Amino acid sequence: MPVFKTPFNGYSVKFSPFYEHRLAVATSQNFGILGNGRLHVLDLSPSSPSSIAELAFFDTADGIYDVAWSESHDNLLVAAIADGSLKLYDLSLPPPQNPTRSLNEHTREVHSVDWNPTRRDSFVSGAWDDSVKLWTVDRPTSVRTFKEHAYCVYSATWNPRHADVFASASGDCTVRVWDVREPGSTMIIPAHEHEILCCDWNKYDECLLATGSVDKTVRVWDVRSFRAPLTVLAGHGYAVRKVKFSPHQRNVVMSCSYDMTVCMWDFMLEDALIGKYDHHTEFAVGIDMSVLVEGLLASTGWDETVYVWQHGTDPRAT
Repeated sequence: MPVFKTPFNGYSVKFSPFYEHRLAVATSQNFGILGNGRLHVLDLSPSSPSSIAELAFFDTADGIYDVAWSESHDNLLVAAIADGSLKLYDLSLPPPQNPTRSLNEHTREVHSVDWNPTRRDSFVSGAWDDSVKLWTVDRPTSVRTFKEHAYCVYSATWNPRHADVFASASGDCTVRVWDVREPGSTMIIPAHEHEILCCDWNKYDECLLATGSVDKTVRVWDVRSFRAPLTVLAGHGYAVRKVKFSPHQRNVVMSCSYDMTVCMWDFMLEDALIGKYDHHTEFAVGIDMSVLVEGLLASTGWDETVYVWQHGTDPRAT
């Protein structure tokens, strides 16, 4: 399966919602602590399954922590930058005309960006300034700032069914659920006793939410009754860095960790771990599942590699 070597440390990988062969990768120099960033746009070769071609790349003066594809324009991406900015890129334009816009409102590193899959002109960003901001593509300033968390916001993600609802995960050990039509958060879930680094909504049940934490576990919650998690998935040896529900199977969730592994779970099974991949040689921090090709997975990490593979196969096999 394809492997792509990046010059910097990988932070995030996302499949295009329009092209089954395309993905974007956010990277940062010096493990994201100090230095430049590079956004890669990669194409899988239909004729040579083991190769990845670089379609474009964009350099930044600071590291890139996350990236999201537009849900309405196949050439548009937004990147979350360590200098507190969000930068919009248009692949249909020549490199000197990119980024097309820089949104400079966060006062600390932007750690998360997520495009609204339902109302496709908007996206949210979560940052280390403890805030979440709502943006639309036609405005140079944010629509609204959500500031209730008491520590860094590591992740913000839209509900796939409700255009106005998103969740945010924070180092303050809570997940908050927001409705942009309401003045404040509509729900506060004390989901873990340690920092929460990621969250994601189930694509088939809008009431199910997964969280990943420094406590090494993934937890699945029903927001209608969140006194206790539906299940606790324990199998990682260190903090869970990203969690992602399958776009094809209701019960399947993917996670990656500082233990350098990527795990696949069926959270309805007693023996929930259905796959474990140890292809990375440094922290595994970015994962995604293709919406267009069932079972197609991608991961990236601090070992400066991007892997793309089919679930059930060895990512290192060519």
